[in-house]
Amino acid sequence: MARRLGLSRKSAYAWHSTWRDGGKSALSSKGSDGLPCRLSDNQAKRLQAELDAGPATHSWSEDQRWTLARVAELIHRLFRYQYTPRGVSYLLHQLGWSPQVPRAPGGRARRAGRNTVAGRSSGHG
Repeated sequence: MARRLGLSRKSAYAWHSTWRDGGKSALSSKGSDGLPCRLSDNQAKRLQAELDAGPATHSWSEDQRWTLARVAELIHRLFRYQYTPRGVSYLLHQLGWSPQVPRAPGGRARRAGRNTVAGRSSGHG
């Protein structure tokens, strides 16, 4: 069965043991094991204000888009915390921001723009 599912034998035994001991609900996802947000509420509010001010305010004047890399650098400048792009993405989602994938001619999504942040979703903050 492990080979059929593309799992190691050890993983298959672990899953079977979990299922046997706790049933189907024991196999359900418990969510991310990621670290909690390192920013305090006040820091998150300050970050939100800085993001609202726009990239040009922070010396990115070539375009007016926040990218995950830029936001990570901004967080480091402001609070001295290192965030990965994935961590920035989670943080921005919590703050009500949504991702944007720029469109290439012909309506196809461009690969280079996958880490562009659009702005806050309506109804948040």
